[in-house]
Amino acid sequence: MSKFDLLQIIVQRLDRAGSPDNKWPDSKGEYWALCPYHNDQHPTNFSVSEKGFKCFVCGESGGLRKLADMLDIEIPSSDHNEASPATLESYSEYKRLPIEFLNELGIKTTERGGKKCLRIPYFDKNGSELAYRIRWNIGGDKEQRFSWKSKSKIYPYGLWRACAASVGGARAEDLGCVQVCTRNGGDKKTLFLVEGESDAQTLWYYGFDALGIPGATNWKKYFCQYLEGYQVYVWQEPDEGGKAFIDSVGKDLPEIFVIHPPAGRKDISECHLWGDDVQQLIKELIQNAIPYSVIQAEQQKNDAIKAAGIAGDLLNCPDILSEFSNACTALGLVGEERNAKLLYLALTSRVLQRLVSIVLKGTSSAGKSFTVECVLRFFPNSAYYALSSMSEKAMAYSKEPLSHRYLVLFETAGMNSDFGSYLLRSLLSEGKIRYETVEKSAEGLQPRLIEREGPTGLILTTTWAHIHPENETRMLSLVAKDDRTQTASIMLKLAEQMNGKGPRILDLEPWIAFQKWIELAGNHSVEIPYGPQLAALTSPKDVRLRRDFTQVLNLISASAILHQMNRETEPITNRIIASLDDYRTIYALVSDLLNDLLRATVSPATQATVEAVKHLTRDEKPATITQVAKELNIDRSAASRRVAVALDHGYLRNLEDHERRPAKLMPGDQMPEEEGILPSPERLLEKINANPIPSDTPARVHASEATGDIEAQLTHADRLAVRAREMDEAGDHAGADQLRKGHDQIFEAIYEQLD
Repeated sequence: MSKFDLLQIIVQRLDRAGSPDNKWPDSKGEYWALCPYHNDQHPTNFSVSEKGFKCFVCGESGGLRKLADMLDIEIPSSDHNEASPATLESYSEYKRLPIEFLNELGIKTTERGGKKCLRIPYFDKNGSELAYRIRWNIGGDKEQRFSWKSKSKIYPYGLWRACAASVGGARAEDLGCVQVCTRNGGDKKTLFLVEGESDAQTLWYYGFDALGIPGATNWKKYFCQYLEGYQVYVWQEPDEGGKAFIDSVGKDLPEIFVIHPPAGRKDISECHLWGDDVQQLIKELIQNAIPYSVIQAEQQKNDAIKAAGIAGDLLNCPDILSEFSNACTALGLVGEERNAKLLYLALTSRVLQRLVSIVLKGTSSAGKSFTVECVLRFFPNSAYYALSSMSEKAMAYSKEPLSHRYLVLFETAGMNSDFGSYLLRSLLSEGKIRYETVEKSAEGLQPRLIEREGPTGLILTTTWAHIHPENETRMLSLVAKDDRTQTASIMLKLAEQMNGKGPRILDLEPWIAFQKWIELAGNHSVEIPYGPQLAALTSPKDVRLRRDFTQVLNLISASAILHQMNRETEPITNRIIASLDDYRTIYALVSDLLNDLLRATVSPATQATVEAVKHLTRDEKPATITQVAKELNIDRSAASRRVAVALDHGYLRNLEDHERRPAKLMPGDQMPEEEGILPSPERLLEKINANPIPSDTPARVHASEATGDIEAQLTHADRLAVRAREMDEAGDHAGADQLRKGHDQIFEAIYEQLD
């Protein structure tokens, strides 16, 4: 239905009330009648034309569709329910755009396979054709409506017109459109981003700069380069695709403004078809546009409130890890509580800037994958991206978001090549993947830097005793239990499952919501007040501790984040203050792991393996792995893994030089005396009490202020000054400024006391 046709229906419904013939219509095509919006008595106050309507008494105005709704005129949603071949003529009629205008855009009728269709060219900013899209039908099934030229790369539609929108040969600048669209005195030129070619064409017709994205799901990050220098307004269509489109663009361009169509409209083409005053409408939409950051913040707030309601008592649970361990047991996890807890803490650390990465090792069928999968069930999909296998190229080129997220790779033997190890090392050392390659282009071979935005954590499972050494030292190595007691426990659990005593069906939604709340609204900044004392007591026997100590601190931070509702916060920086309970938890989980990794002590499994070899070689004859397995009463694969660890540490020697022949094992270096890397919680507490560092906890600060203890306040002020310098050096200038304000406030209070 054209504007003219709709207007004819409307004027038949209006009360003409004696309006003279020269006003029905007048020389401008306007019909004068009684206003239907109020009790009007004079037909000289209300006019309607193809451009819209306006009452000069009550002030009501708008497009033909609005007036049609007021008059209860039923308008069909589409004039093309049946598909018909797309031609220039039919498209012109369907979109109510002049053929001459469409010709200027290079659009023309063509034939493909004996069927008429519409060829829509895509030009670059210089007017050279980049690609074209075929429109097959007018109306009908949307999925069958379009196709691309073979091997076409997707571009925004309208690059050649972005700075030269026109209407009837007149430039937008001549119509004042750019000035109309300028918002809040900004000096950026306005550009509209819409879905599809026809919406862009309609906006050009009215003189507005626009780019069309060929489909709600076809936004690409590299499109951002075409939008530099513009204030971008994105049209959100009222459906799920429209929301997805906005979120895709907003992720890459958070400074966009979002405009919503008026009620009853889907896109700008519909506004044009139903006779809206498009110029006035665009002006109003610009003024009412909402920054995407506001929409995102509001959505995040609502999601966080919803997540908190679902999480319930977990938010205030004083011992989350114990509750988590019980839930894992109920799900069928046997004997791997420590590994599960460390994986849970690591995944929680995704909200930090440095994430804790983990490799879980073990023999085939040891239950590595089951343990990881069990833990992942407690997290939302936004926390991780899990793959059973991944090619090296896929790791570099995949489009899956990895920022503040874990990449989980099961059975990673295939990533142990030099290139795969390089990618993993890049992720572990820089927190993101950076890969420079060379690609073919129209100008020949060109360098290209591929960068996957981080920070990203890594969780690997492998049957290998060791991964690449450069990667091994950047990860926390866990080992799945492989002894006979563990095997017996698993078999008992399997038997119980067969008899109907399988894993309970747990509602994990509160757990997932708990992690979602941490992600959306939780406090992610942690202060460890006993950090200096912990550093002073930790044995500096190995250089790799420079990395491992950071892992320990991050695990303490993760524990504090989990229990933040039960922790104090620093009054000025609002950071969570980690308690000694957080260190007790981490010490119990990682102390012996670090001792074994740094060879400060020897794990019970390695000790038993070395002692078995000593016993078997007491007659000076080398032992085999089969003999070790029999001596330890474990299977050969588990014995082989343990022997590999002992050989790597030097506690055993292999006299067989040929790697394909059975090992000839003899005792090696003496195992070290017990010397722990980390101090016990009790020893750390003694150190804190003996040599306290001024604390910034609310209790200490408030106590000093209440008693008027000037010396304590001065100590606190000095501490703030030192920490402000440290934060400046770390690049946290905003946090440093907050500390300086606190520093100044303390001195103001002191001067008041002295006065």
